[in-house]
Amino acid sequence: MALFSKLKEKLKSSLSIFSRKVAEAPQEAEPAKVEPERAVTPVPKKNQEKVVSKSEPVSEHPPGMICDDKKGICIPVELAEAIKKPEQAQPQSQPESKQEKKQKPAAEPKIEKKPVQAHHEKKVESKVEKTEAEPQDIMGVKSEKSQATVPEKKGFFTKAKELFTTKTISAAQFDDLFSTLERVLLESNVAFDVVEKIKEDLKLKLINRPLPRNLESVVQRSLKDSLSSVVVDSTGILNYLTSKKPFVIAFFGINGSGKTTTIAKIAHLLKESKKSCVIAAGDTFRAAAIQQLEEHASRLNIRLIKHEYGSDAAAVAFDAVKFAQKNAIDIVLIDTAGRLHSDSNLMDELKKIVRVTKPDLKIFVGESITGNDCIEQAQQFNDQIGIDAIILTKADVDEKGGTALSISYVTQKPIMYIGTGQEYDDLLPFSKDVVLKNLGLV
Repeated sequence: MALFSKLKEKLKSSLSIFSRKVAEAPQEAEPAKVEPERAVTPVPKKNQEKVVSKSEPVSEHPPGMICDDKKGICIPVELAEAIKKPEQAQPQSQPESKQEKKQKPAAEPKIEKKPVQAHHEKKVESKVEKTEAEPQDIMGVKSEKSQATVPEKKGFFTKAKELFTTKTISAAQFDDLFSTLERVLLESNVAFDVVEKIKEDLKLKLINRPLPRNLESVVQRSLKDSLSSVVVDSTGILNYLTSKKPFVIAFFGINGSGKTTTIAKIAHLLKESKKSCVIAAGDTFRAAAIQQLEEHASRLNIRLIKHEYGSDAAAVAFDAVKFAQKNAIDIVLIDTAGRLHSDSNLMDELKKIVRVTKPDLKIFVGESITGNDCIEQAQQFNDQIGIDAIILTKADVDEKGGTALSISYVTQKPIMYIGTGQEYDDLLPFSKDVVLKNLGLV
């Protein structure tokens, strides 16, 4: 069977190319983190400089400093502790009077003011110019924080492993790389909605995630999962039948889609299943259609109900239902004239048949080789009269297969059968397994 044959070859090639390009895609560098500059707020000359850090809004004091906000003085913690110790402090002078204290702006020793200011300026400079430098105490010993942030040295094999397991691609890179695969799917008559579904599913597995080593198999598995959710599973026509007699089935579609031949195939299938049926020649707008059905009915030894050319199609269908009721026939198969889905007047005739016969099952018959046109037709018929299932014809000459992948997803109606030839037995039940097998994904 030619179904999916060309799409299978193209998919195999494009998936390999896509996987290789993804693996070879350059790793986008992460934007460098820019540390905010530390601003130094000017203070009066009588007071020491007071450093304000924009990155630390909670505390206004520089780290490692003790400040007196009222006096505007900041000294290192180590110096403050040294001053407190009596054995390290200088001999204290006699207590000063209150008047002398008021004249002095700050209670700092003149001898130690210069080294304090120099040490503080050194710390300010190191914080402004080297924001990443490790904090140290006066003795040069690293703090616990600096020791914890020291990066661990990585060996050659560790780096090589990370090259294959931690590389990621961005959404922009993915969109660029997916364009080739997207073009292959669209050229194979895969509907845009289905392409977007495949794309989004694949994105979830690849975007901003460590790329696996078996990248191509991951891509194939994602495609398989996407198609499994796209194709609406179906069963054969026998599973649709109920105990109701007669069970009425109406067939719709445009001219040339293969409705008449498909009805003959269904009649043969029902007869093989020991079900009695009668055919209504409802395509009264084509004399050739009536003659064609007569030939099939004669070969299959099935009763045909017909009227003259140009008769009311709804009247033919009504007579067929009455005949089945009178003769205890199980199923009525109603043929209808081909209608362009864009012609509202002709669609009204089909609505009349539906109102008169109240079919239990409405089947749309479309040509798989017409691609997106077939999908649009199915949508219009579903909107106008409502369809329950789909049969795709001429699948034996459809090398692309995109229609079979798309039509059930767009309409949310199952594909019941695909026609694979002109013989009565050339009617293949359709399922997800048929799709995945013919695409080489299982």
